[in-house]
Amino acid sequence: MIGLVFFAPIAPMSEPLPDEINDIDWDEACRKADAIREFLRQEPGPTTAARIRELAGELRLSQASAYRLLRLFREGGTVLSLVGRRAGRRTGHRVLDDARDDIIKAEIRRFYLKKNRPSVSDLVREVNASCRVAGLAPPHRRTIVARIADIDLAKRAKARGEAKIEKSTVAVPGKFEVSRPLQVVQIDHTKADIFVVDEEDRRPIGRPWLTLAMDVCSRMVTGFYLTMAAPSRLSTSLCLLHSVFDKSAWLREREISDPWPVAGLPDRLHVDNGRDFRSRAFQRGCEDAGIEIDWRPPGQPRFGGHIERLIGTQMGKLHLLPGTTFSNPDELGEYNPRRHSAFTLRELERYIALDIVGDYHQSIHSSLKRPPIAVWREHEGAIPLRLPQDRMRFWLTFLPEDERTLRPTGIHIFGLRYWSAALSADVGRTGKRRLLIKYDPRDLSRIFVRRLSGNFVEARYADITLPSISLAEAVAARTWLLEKGKREVDMGTIVRTAMVRRQLVEDAKRMTATAQRGKTVGRKSKVDDGGWGSLRGVDSSKPVPFVEDTD
Repeated sequence: MIGLVFFAPIAPMSEPLPDEINDIDWDEACRKADAIREFLRQEPGPTTAARIRELAGELRLSQASAYRLLRLFREGGTVLSLVGRRAGRRTGHRVLDDARDDIIKAEIRRFYLKKNRPSVSDLVREVNASCRVAGLAPPHRRTIVARIADIDLAKRAKARGEAKIEKSTVAVPGKFEVSRPLQVVQIDHTKADIFVVDEEDRRPIGRPWLTLAMDVCSRMVTGFYLTMAAPSRLSTSLCLLHSVFDKSAWLREREISDPWPVAGLPDRLHVDNGRDFRSRAFQRGCEDAGIEIDWRPPGQPRFGGHIERLIGTQMGKLHLLPGTTFSNPDELGEYNPRRHSAFTLRELERYIALDIVGDYHQSIHSSLKRPPIAVWREHEGAIPLRLPQDRMRFWLTFLPEDERTLRPTGIHIFGLRYWSAALSADVGRTGKRRLLIKYDPRDLSRIFVRRLSGNFVEARYADITLPSISLAEAVAARTWLLEKGKREVDMGTIVRTAMVRRQLVEDAKRMTATAQRGKTVGRKSKVDDGGWGSLRGVDSSKPVPFVEDTD
């Protein structure tokens, strides 16, 4: 099992996930959350009436409403806790129509991306004017700002003649400074310089991808994710989940006794800016938890110097292992990494974890002149540690999803069957509607199914004897079984049988033609039991096996 996170039994959650909220409601809730977070930073103690009046003015609400929102945010701690519920609107429906979205994009191209560098406020006025001419309600300012943020920073700066910003998109390693742990966490990916083998036959299956997260202040590794799949939003999400939660159980599963004390929500993330990484779910999940995102354009590693040096260090450790490809093909010589590969993905994951907690964290860092864990421990008592108030909801927000039909036998996905007693009430009532499924590719022993009521329920293997496996292991096992089946096929027998069948057809055609001409048929078919054919050798009491459709 790779990366299991333990939680208490799941509680009913009928609220939508962050990415299912319409743009207008989400933008307004974000505006309120920003104001309240700033209020709480400035007013950590008892709340005064004068400060509430200031907050109410900032929120453009009455003092009673400001008190109510402050209470809701303190209880929930997320943007989602401030989202207003409007009757009659379908959850997940995006209110911002294509017409207004097209106007925003057109005005950005026509007006904003110019050398005279118009301000955002000027752009908002232009968009509002164009919308009114078209008879449309103007969008919220935050929606317009979000569309600007979607533009590659380097391209935006070049179009507007912002030389200083354009220059800042080029990495300057070692110049980025922070004052405390978890203020900034950087995440990056690399294709590991090593071949791994499968769990069954120990045959080489390729080079895995490593996603690493690092705290800039202490240089501690906050988490990592190892997979055979190319980097994507999922890689970043699972690495973030590993970073945020306590790792004690994770370490025990891998029989690692050294401590890994890092946990908590970062204030800011530096992540890739590729299309595969900018998913609505990831952005909304970070906004909901109060995590700011700095997007790093592909090929321009802005603020990436620290994490890139760490990745280089980790790859250097892999060059000592069997199956290494080294960093330079010229170093291989006659060495064949595929033939010498020996580590499975699971074993390599444990090796990397051991190296991180037992060596890297404990060794003198060249820039800090101290071990990273010593720097972390020094700040540990003063770190304003933030953890998700609703840990299960935070976890589900970042997990991948799929949709499946609920059958009388349960939910079928990945060739496995899942069941929960809570699903019994929905059997036969969903019709053709498919239910939302959340799953952890590191642990397929359970999935989370959203019922018709909107609540998520945990469903586990229908066969309780099955062990927990990862999605990669499940796919590898299925591939192995298919290949095993192919290896067990006797091609000689198949060819011989095909030739006999071919001759049988020719004989049948010949005898039929002869009979129709009124001539005597020279051969008698070996069929008995009154021409019905023989059933001898077939045990009809045993069921015929069949392959079940698994969606």
